[in-house]
Amino acid sequence: MGISLSHARCEEIKQIVVNTFVKYDVSCVPVNCFELAIKIGIKVIPYSAIPEDKRWLLLKKSEDGFSIEKTIGEWYIYYNDKKNYGRINNTIMHEIGHIVLDHSEDSELAEKEVKFFAKYALVPPVLVHKLKLDNPADIADIFKVSFEAACYANSYYKKWLQYGSSKYTKYEITLLKLFRSIS
Repeated sequence: MGISLSHARCEEIKQIVVNTFVKYDVSCVPVNCFELAIKIGIKVIPYSAIPEDKRWLLLKKSEDGFSIEKTIGEWYIYYNDKKNYGRINNTIMHEIGHIVLDHSEDSELAEKEVKFFAKYALVPPVLVHKLKLDNPADIADIFKVSFEAACYANSYYKKWLQYGSSKYTKYEITLLKLFRSIS
């Protein structure tokens, strides 16, 4: 069955996402992960910038992308620029999640956390609600995520509607204020 995240840890991660957005002034949809990475101080390198005879090493490590700390506090994200924009943006947010959540090693738990981090950061349910989106195609179009990611986001949004939308949390109110110009 694998590891699952506790409700408390999910809430912590949501708060971390919102704190990150506040700190780096992220306030528009779609969230531009390139811009966020640069604001954080992360260098973002496409696979195509690496000499072709060495590119296979990157692909061996990951078909999508990965992050590496070259010296203490100096982070790089390498990404496969042959993927579509939605996949690239998700990969970069995933790697930002590893950095922001201060993961020091690969583990099943770390992967669960960053998948949740990326999902919440790229398509917060409260913003789906504000924009009155009710299907994956519209979510994919507005948030510039893959259709598959939009299906997951739509499902998550429906759960949010069912279980959590009656009273906004403090971090959701902060998100709504931060993204007040979207409509």
